[in-house]
Formats: sequence, C-alpha cells, structure tokens
Amino acid sequence: MAERAHAYERIADHLRQKIRSGDLLPGSRLPPHRVMAGEHGVSEIIIRRAVDLLRTEGLVESKRGSGTFVRARPAVRRISMDRYLADKGSQAVPQTSFTRDQGITWSQYRLDKKFAWIETDQRLAGLFDVPVGTRLLERRFVFYASGVPSQMSRSCLLARDVEGTPVADPHNEPWPGGNIGQLRSLGIEINGDIIEETAVRMPTPEEAELLGIGSGVPVFAVTRQMFSNGRVVEVADPIVIPGDRAVRVDRISI
Repeated sequence: MAERAHAYERIADHLRQKIRSGDLLPGSRLPPHRVMAGEHGVSEIIIRRAVDLLRTEGLVESKRGSGTFVRARPAVRRISMDRYLADKGSQAVPQTSFTRDQGITWSQYRLDKKFAWIETDQRLAGLFDVPVGTRLLERRFVFYASGVPSQMSRSCLLARDVEGTPVADPHNEPWPGGNIGQLRSLGIEINGDIIEETAVRMPTPEEAELLGIGSGVPVFAVTRQMFSNGRVVEVADPIVIPGDRAVRVDRISI
C-alpha cells in the first residue's frame, strides 16, 4: 500500500515539475492514462490518483470527452496597501483598487453581487465596535478580471449610513472608487486608518468553486476595517484571494 502511494506521488511530482518548467505548456493535453501507465510501469489507477492530486492543486483540469489539460497559469497580482489611492483619487477614468491591481480597464471588470440586511453577530459587532444586533448591509461580491474570477469578498456597511441611499442599491455596482467613492458620495470620508489582517488558509468548498481553484490551493483571507473620523464605517470579512495568483507587498518606512 505504501509503495503504491509512493508511486502516485512520484508520478504527480514528475508531471508537476514538467508543468512548472514549461515542458508541459498551459492548454496542452496530458497523454491518456493508459499511455502514462505504460511509461511508468504502473496501473491506470495509480495514474488517476496522480492526476487527481494535480487537479486538487489547480495545475490541471479535465474536460468531459476531451481529456486532461494543463491549466492556464494566472497572472500574478501584486497587492500593496497604497492600492486604495486609486479609490481616493479622481475618477475621470473609472477605476477601483481591484482594477488597478489587475491592470484592467473598466470594460474588463465584472462583479457578481448579492445584497442582504443582517444584524451583527459577536464578531462583526467587535469589528465595528457596535452592539450585537446592530443592523448592517451585507454585500457579497465575486470580482472578475477579463472574465476570470479573481477575488471574492463579504463587505458590510452600517445601515444607518447607507439605508435608503444609492449605495444600498445593487444595480449601482460596480461603483467607480469602490467603497471609498461610495462613502464619499454620502459625505463620509475615509480619513483615518485602513487596517487589514491577512491569514493564509485552505479555501472552503464554496470559495474553491466560485474562484475556480483546486481545493488544495491556499488563499489569502483578509479582514479589513475602514475608518472615518475615528469610527469604523466599513468591514470586509473576509476578502478571499487565490494564493497562486497574488503576492502581498508591504512597504515600511523607517
């Protein structure tokens, strides 16, 4: 049993190295299982387990009736804290911190959205520094860059700030300037800190499905608080970004 396990891991590593070195290019088709089984002197069951492992890692994808192919490698996105300057600046050319990160135009940007009115649980109440049960607008987004799902988030705003305003209408999304532009339209300026805490974890099944990644691809899970005049006016918990297509950049001045 251990020998068989070692065999599929060895074959997966062999294919993984060929993909990462460029010997197997994105979009290229893997040989049929029976061919690879013959090459490696193992059963097709072993090959299937090796390919399943690579699929979990997001390196290959299977197409019904066509075979298994090397997945296209997504462009690596650099995430820095100064990206929010895109939201604070002039919107003569529509943009958000997300479109700036991705290097895409407004026409290449798409957003799936779902809005709901909720009450704060213990965690959200603590992040907003309000009593449990405070009414919020919860907005769930999936962000697309050139048709590819690249980020998802759960962003919350205080009902007392946004209820009955255009910000609470999902038809107005996407909004140039993002959260900062929306709140500014209500006379609320983000003029204090923007605090982000970033964890690295494995995706939930829903996150893996919505972002189109393998269940073995880790994600950045970011919790964000935006402040205006000392109070928290927006909480995103979490922002989820696939770890195979992002690099976090922090600049520290000393």
